[in-house]
Amino acid sequence: MSHRQKPDPVRMPDRLQAYLDGLTQVAGHADRVVPIENYTKGLLLPIERKSVEPMAARLAPGRVRQMHQSLHHIVAEAPWSDEYLLRRVREQVLPAMTSGEKLAAWIVDDSGFPKKGIHSVGVTRQYCGQLGKQENCRVAVSVSLATEQASLPAAYRLYLPEIWTNDAERCKQAGVPAEVRFQTKPEIALEQIRSLVAEDVPRGVVLADAAYGNDSHFREGLEVLELSYAVGIQSSTTAWPPEMKPLAPPPKGKMGRPPRLLRRDKQHQPLTAKELALCLGSDDLHTVTWREGTRGRMRSRFAALRVRVAHRDYWRSQPHPEQWLLIEWPKEEKEPTKYWLSNLPASLLLHKLVAIAKLRWRIERDYEELKQELGLGHFEGRNWRGFHHHATLSIAAYGFLVLERCLSPPRPVSRRGAPKTSAFPLPRLEADYTPRGAAHKNRKA
Repeated sequence: MSHRQKPDPVRMPDRLQAYLDGLTQVAGHADRVVPIENYTKGLLLPIERKSVEPMAARLAPGRVRQMHQSLHHIVAEAPWSDEYLLRRVREQVLPAMTSGEKLAAWIVDDSGFPKKGIHSVGVTRQYCGQLGKQENCRVAVSVSLATEQASLPAAYRLYLPEIWTNDAERCKQAGVPAEVRFQTKPEIALEQIRSLVAEDVPRGVVLADAAYGNDSHFREGLEVLELSYAVGIQSSTTAWPPEMKPLAPPPKGKMGRPPRLLRRDKQHQPLTAKELALCLGSDDLHTVTWREGTRGRMRSRFAALRVRVAHRDYWRSQPHPEQWLLIEWPKEEKEPTKYWLSNLPASLLLHKLVAIAKLRWRIERDYEELKQELGLGHFEGRNWRGFHHHATLSIAAYGFLVLERCLSPPRPVSRRGAPKTSAFPLPRLEADYTPRGAAHKNRKA
């Protein structure tokens, strides 16, 4: 039972202003303070579209043009630091998130934003998770800090495809910094994680789907940083069955250096994760419930094996260390549906391993709110700075909501899920007021 005192809604504007005061300490210039505050407030508005025009029309209906110019400048042109502002968000929100529970995970994810045209930074035809298919879009990579009850993006960066990094003129027109080079999504994520480690952010188990977990360099990078992980892999990933490992180097001959590399032969080969799973009997699979969902308890069948990854171990002198291969095989399915690798301790119980691996659901739900209610994907500009500034301030607005929820039960929501009222006073609109660009109320279809 929670013992947190329910905050007074009348004082919410005071708490929002205190929160914004903390953010704007890193604005870099006094002239940026009010525009940053206004933009963040605009993202908290209960309006359909969180781009500059509709936010300006609602924040200052009597002087839309001036407000529009101010908001556009702060998001698309002003050179304040996204990294510093995200750090200030984290420093204010994370203590409240972890006041009653430990930080559980660092969740790696990427998010796609459908976008037409070819000139907006990062846009190309690629897989878009939001649409579930190849489409014209741009994709951002993030690392979020998560507890059982909340999550908060701590790092966020646009993925720039090679078709962009190989075109210097195109990058220049979109304002891409000269030092930005092509990196795969796992490389971007690993760089973000290194920065969080360097900043001494409280550690959690790194969670990621197979797009990251299947990358051996990504997993090895986490091991170098001494981070625990539970990451998805493809069924084709190879590993040595329990209590097996590659053959030792052959004996030294009469001449030359002694052999050092591990071996395989035709009778001694690793198996794919799927092959290992198909060797299991029904007694090896256990039903595990990991959380309460909107439709009741979430449960499935799982097995966990201690294996050694086999990836290119014939170039190694020592086998890969043992780790968990977690397999999910729902009773109604003919074969397993998901696989994970984890370097968590061998003593960990199965239900705890499952609960940790399944915590990725947290980020999926929270990112849905970031997109639908806080306008994460509503930026209409084309340049690198604007894309990141808008995302940073969307995360800042979301951070305030997380902070409020840590203080009390959720506020009443409308049918669409957005707060019914703004967290701050708004100018009163005239009865016949129509925002610029909106259809006139008397217009006929």
